[in-house]
Amino acid sequence: MKAAVIVFPGLNRDRDMIAALSKIGGTNPAVVWHQDADIPDADLIVIPGGFSYGDYLRCGAIAARSPIMEKLRERAARGVKVLGVCNGFQILIEAGLLPGALMRNTSLKFVCREVKLEVVNAQTDFTRGYAKGQIIRCPVAHHDGNYFADSETLKRIEDNGQVAFRYAEGTNPNGSLNNIAGVFNEQKNVLGLMPHPENLIEAAHGGDDGRALFAAALQQVA
Repeated sequence: MKAAVIVFPGLNRDRDMIAALSKIGGTNPAVVWHQDADIPDADLIVIPGGFSYGDYLRCGAIAARSPIMEKLRERAARGVKVLGVCNGFQILIEAGLLPGALMRNTSLKFVCREVKLEVVNAQTDFTRGYAKGQIIRCPVAHHDGNYFADSETLKRIEDNGQVAFRYAEGTNPNGSLNNIAGVFNEQKNVLGLMPHPENLIEAAHGGDDGRALFAAALQQVA
């Protein structure tokens, strides 16, 4: 399975993401600079975390308007899997590829710690390596991860199985509605989440709870 990582100025988790994809997928992903003309053929396209363009205007707002995002929209419309983590999640929302909005944490503080996640939908190409209701550990590091959607949108994504993960056991770090930590698009081929599964994929990290997400996305594990 081929993977590609899109890099914008100010991202700082691209090396972590590239390392995770390389270790789990067995081959180095293509690295796409935001000014490149196109995205190489890939089964999985990832936007990693960080602070694209210094988080000016709104987190992800400038990156979402980069020309490379038109190419990403085309691939997503064709069913290619797209993953956005942290700032990548913010970029996908700003680009209209995912529903809702990500606002300032209710604490008004940057949060960097480990949380627990409940797997809500385990029947997708990203999550089939987990069991529905499974609780996994995952680190977070963000200032604007407070997921919000109007009541109609919130009901729709809940009813459609578009909630991928929730913060579990009182570990919600940002005030997200319904404890939402990650959401899909309607087709379930685009996933955005605030936690960083790429930072918990091997024993050296203190655990490998994030590994199954990448294994599923890259290898279609059952």
